Amino acid sequence: MLNLLLVEDNEKLRAALRTGLEQTGQVSVVAQTATGEDALAFCLTNAPAVILMDVQLAGAWNGVEAAIAIRREFPRLPVVFYSIQDDDRYYRDFRRSGILSHYAYVRKSNYLLPQMILPLLRDAASGRSFIDPDIEARVQAVRHKDEQAPMALLEPNEQEVARLLAQGMTNEQIAARLGFRDKRTISRVNGQIYTAWGLADSATDEKVARTRATLIAQTGRLLQWNAEGVVRVMNERGEWVNWNTR
Repeated sequence: MLNLLLVEDNEKLRAALRTGLEQTGQVSVVAQTATGEDALAFCLTNAPAVILMDVQLAGAWNGVEAAIAIRREFPRLPVVFYSIQDDDRYYRDFRRSGILSHYAYVRKSNYLLPQMILPLLRDAASGRSFIDPDIEARVQAVRHKDEQAPMALLEPNEQEVARLLAQGMTNEQIAARLGFRDKRTISRVNGQIYTAWGLADSATDEKVARTRATLIAQTGRLLQWNAEGVVRVMNERGEWVNWNTR
């Protein structure tokens, strides 16, 4: 018998899923919530064997963000995600989550019946992973888009700051241009840009990160630097290769 936490913000669907799963005789729904925050709170008191979670939820977190928070406390706790939403943000969050095992991610419309969900729950609980081919294709499409167009990784105000960074402006000049009273706001935005472009950990200091962010903004391509300072860029086949600027 699998003890399951059901996380679904549609009350009618939540009730139908609970009834259908428990009628299989192989699942016991020990709790049900509408938000990721409530799911984490329940896990902290009585962690289930597996979680069935919609990606779009009520509350501040989506399902992927909730799973990240839960797995921080309970590493590799099995989660089966399902979603009908075709939103780049969810695919981007999943790609960045680093979830490698004990999971399934499927389209709600393809895997809504209990007898189809049950094998996914069992496999996730056993450590295996499965991703719907349609979702995998979208995850990779979003990855390729992001890596080819780094501005897509930034929020609108961050894009504005990045473009001004690329013009060689100081934080004071950027703050004045955009109407900010405190130049420290620009420093905080810079930090978000560095994180989004993978520069926060690899750069040795803020000046290096700023220089690399300027190069990315000017070229319009996401670049990576290895430990030796060699810069790489993604080619048309999705492979990271040394960047030849000549």
